[in-house]
Amino acid sequence: MRFMIVIVSILLSVFILIQISKVTYPFIIGLLIAFMLNPFVNFLESKGRLPRSLAVLIGIIFIFALFAGFITLLIAEIVSGADYLADVVPRHLDTLINFIEDFIAAQIIPLYNQLTSLFNSLDTGQQDTILTNIQNVGRTIGSTIGDFIQSFFGNIPNILSWFPNAATVVIFSLLATFFISKDWYRLSRFSNKMIPHRAKSSTKRVLEDLKKALFGFIKAQLTLISITTVIILIGLLILRVDYAITIALVTGLVDIIPYLGTGAVFVPWIIYEAIAGEMSLAIGLGVLYIIVLVQRQVMEPKVLSSNIGLDPLATLIALFVGFKLIGFLGLIAGPVTLVIITTLHRANVFKDVWSFIKGKEA
Repeated sequence: MRFMIVIVSILLSVFILIQISKVTYPFIIGLLIAFMLNPFVNFLESKGRLPRSLAVLIGIIFIFALFAGFITLLIAEIVSGADYLADVVPRHLDTLINFIEDFIAAQIIPLYNQLTSLFNSLDTGQQDTILTNIQNVGRTIGSTIGDFIQSFFGNIPNILSWFPNAATVVIFSLLATFFISKDWYRLSRFSNKMIPHRAKSSTKRVLEDLKKALFGFIKAQLTLISITTVIILIGLLILRVDYAITIALVTGLVDIIPYLGTGAVFVPWIIYEAIAGEMSLAIGLGVLYIIVLVQRQVMEPKVLSSNIGLDPLATLIALFVGFKLIGFLGLIAGPVTLVIITTLHRANVFKDVWSFIKGKEA
């Protein structure tokens, strides 16, 4: 009976939290931002002798300025890259067109002639069967393309309606960040009064470990991205690639994308250079991509474990299980879930729950 009470309580709590989060997520975002911003606000308040409200406002402006500066830098790099592409793409496009023409003349046309002669050698029934299958394939492809186009244009209103909603979420999140951060310690005292005395020590331990893990996870990701960017920059400089710094920075940012990562840049680039006849550059880029890929796979469990405080093998298992269960997001959710479980174990939460189930004093 006690075991069933625990299970039902957990499931009911998760369900309630999910339902509440659907209508309160801007304030949850604000709480997370205020949580991460609190050390900086405390520094401004104590060292700068500023009022709490002013320190919070400066902190939010600082974060917003960093984000705006990053976006501005990214746009400037995109414009610079677009000017470069406008100059070189026409030449590369001519090379690609010539390659396609030569490929069609050397491979497709002879193959077409062979298939035509083979088709003409078949009897009428076999020819009709082949034509029917070709028509069915054509209708299937046409139907698939039509459904995709219809779905794409049908989702445009939903995409456009997302922007006002996103603006509203940003505004409410910023306001929530300001008020939560301004009244951080008053809200902390209020929450301490609401939490039972026996649960205070465990809750404090859980929150402290989660705080360390959160900042450790951010530090680990920044470390991995920095290592990737430096390796790519060195490799591109050795290969004497133009705009090596810009390409390295963009590729390093793309490395944030789980699983796909730098392959989104390197794979199409390598294929194009091979088609264009630049085999030496294609091979060099391939070697560089393999180096980046291997170091990422080797370093990620170690860096995550050292910054979050987890065992490397457990971190590797969490990454794999998370990816298999929910895909790309699992590469983030896996370690986070492992952190939460480990933190609850260190705080003796599982021991207390088990003692309650067995009917003993915790």
